[in-house]
Amino acid sequence: MLRWVLLFLGISLIAGILGFTGISEASASIAKIIFLIFVILFVIALIMLLIGGSR
Repeated sequence: MLRWVLLFLGISLIAGILGFTGISEASASIAKIIFLIFVILFVIALIMLLIGGSR
């Protein structure tokens, strides 16, 4: 999932350098959304690990 974030971030940076601001903004917002989903899933997995404990 982090690969997708880095891919869209790279697309956003390249598009921004080349002057395609619409594509740059869209790619940056997609990267932000995917990163937020990743962080939420990571926190949920961490909480489940702490609640479940070591068996």
